[in-house]
Amino acid sequence: MPVIGMGSAPDSTCKSSDSKEAIIEAIRQGYRHFDTAFAYGSEAAVGEAIREALRLGLVESREELFVTSKLWCTYNHPHLVLPALQNSLR
Repeated sequence: MPVIGMGSAPDSTCKSSDSKEAIIEAIRQGYRHFDTAFAYGSEAAVGEAIREALRLGLVESREELFVTSKLWCTYNHPHLVLPALQNSLR
């Protein structure tokens, strides 16, 4: 796991497309660890950026990248954990 990573929590003025472009640029600059969370609303942008980076040849495989996310406390119930994790992976 890379020691330095990029957080993807957007500020109030940031759009999803801005997050995606920032992550793609971070991959160009050598970042390989990205932090996201359901509550940040950035999981889809991170996934789209990774897909685009692969298409552009910025990385050879998804295995080069390390992505962390969080199980938000509202989903910390036995019957909600697996659906929440599957949603994050999607």
